[in-house]
Amino acid sequence: MSFRCIQHLSRLPAAIVLALSLAACSHQTGEAPPAPAVIADHGLLRIPEKSPLRLQLVVQPVEMRDVPHAVVFPATVEADPARTANVLPALTGKVVQLKVGLGDHVTRGQLLAVIDSGDLAQAYADADKARDALDLAKKSMDRAHGVQQAGGVAMKDLEAAQSSYNQALAEFNRAQTRLTAVGGASSAHAARAMNVSAPVNGYVTALSVSPGEFVNDATAAMMTIANLDSVWITANVPESEVGLVAKGQPVDATLSAYPDQVFHGRVSFVSPALQPDTRRDMVRVAIANPDGRLKPNMYANASFNIPQPAQVFVPESALLMNNDNTTVFVEVSPWTFERRTVELSYDETVGARVVKGLKAGDRVIVKGGVLLND
Repeated sequence: MSFRCIQHLSRLPAAIVLALSLAACSHQTGEAPPAPAVIADHGLLRIPEKSPLRLQLVVQPVEMRDVPHAVVFPATVEADPARTANVLPALTGKVVQLKVGLGDHVTRGQLLAVIDSGDLAQAYADADKARDALDLAKKSMDRAHGVQQAGGVAMKDLEAAQSSYNQALAEFNRAQTRLTAVGGASSAHAARAMNVSAPVNGYVTALSVSPGEFVNDATAAMMTIANLDSVWITANVPESEVGLVAKGQPVDATLSAYPDQVFHGRVSFVSPALQPDTRRDMVRVAIANPDGRLKPNMYANASFNIPQPAQVFVPESALLMNNDNTTVFVEVSPWTFERRTVELSYDETVGARVVKGLKAGDRVIVKGGVLLND
């Protein structure tokens, strides 16, 4: 075989080269050349009826799928603010007993701490004074009523007694309301011990006091209690992807602590403003957490299902590289194929999403196409 022929064969598909080489050998030996495995015809590749390639090529129609595209963003687990309570002291004083520790589970109404408070003693004293003044005003008013009925007192004296009683009653109600608000008992006695109780069920996630410490700021939280039956997974969505997420959208979350489990939830909040330092939007997803496995500050990956129009999908095995292009072999007539360049969309876990080059009804080689590839 001449050098020019060899150069020509080197530019043909391997299957064609094999067929031509066998034909040349048969011609030299005088035998009849075998049927070619593939025939190149003006850009088309035809597979003859007796070609062994018919047993190695698998041809299938492309699939049209209406499948959402999954976009994954980094996220962290957070306690739901609507289920989180900061425990503040009603009055200032000294912590004499601390009944819980960081991480403890508490129930609503459970005693958390006892504070020795001079302000509480003052509140009891104010209530006692108001009660005594009310009792005196009541006696004066009753006496004025009795004298007036006997005709021995002027109407203005009765009105003055009634006014004094009304003022004493108002002051008693004020003092009693304040005492109740700071956790005092309704009975009249001097006491300094103020009980601090849990406002909600949950876990103590932050603790800022210790026994013997003075609580001087009634606006500073002593501890934080979070109900973790439901938590937030907060995703950091880049500015370029913000338009892909919306409230109510389903989300699947995975955590490195539980690699074999997927947690399901829906978007409950999309921040109206981006974070100025990261240019990302905070998107919160509500996730049920009845067993408490999701812990605040855990790292997670949040997968958002973005709706997509119906598109062509082909198996990865159908894709062939041709120079810098991704191509497939499309059947244009029975056992006749043409190479076609395709454009792919997002990377998918199952199959390749094709946005250009194929349409519904096309049949492509899904197995063995490499035998026809240059």
